[in-house]
Amino acid sequence: MADNHSPEERSYNMSRIRSGNTKPEEIVRKYLFSRGLRYRKNDKRYPGKPDAVFPKYHTAVFVNGCFWHSHSGCPGFVMPKSNLEYWKPKLERNRQRDAENIDILQKNGWRVIVVWECELKKPLRDERLAKLYDEITAIINDFDVNKY
Repeated sequence: MADNHSPEERSYNMSRIRSGNTKPEEIVRKYLFSRGLRYRKNDKRYPGKPDAVFPKYHTAVFVNGCFWHSHSGCPGFVMPKSNLEYWKPKLERNRQRDAENIDILQKNGWRVIVVWECELKKPLRDERLAKLYDEITAIINDFDVNKY
């Protein structure tokens, strides 16, 4: 099936999509900062440039958009019906790259937490953010941070 938009319309639409500092990322970072956690933002030294890196806790956090990262079983992810020859490989490659980056980080001793965009919708947000804070700070008790 062909694209429903002209090349100019599609180009404009795609140009409006930000790759970083998205609203879900900002929600997570502002919450964690307000709870006293300090982090590095999109640090290029780590695979996948995690949205927040907490060296003290040896933890990397990715805030993933449900569409762009193919969140299976989520209403926020629907495979596009047009231009499938473009979208299917693109979204599959995103998913593969995510898995590879997480694997590399974990093999290097990092704890990786993925927060999905759908988890930050109003009814679930407060609970997910509190859980995220607990996941990050609980790691301090699991191992000796000073060995890293």
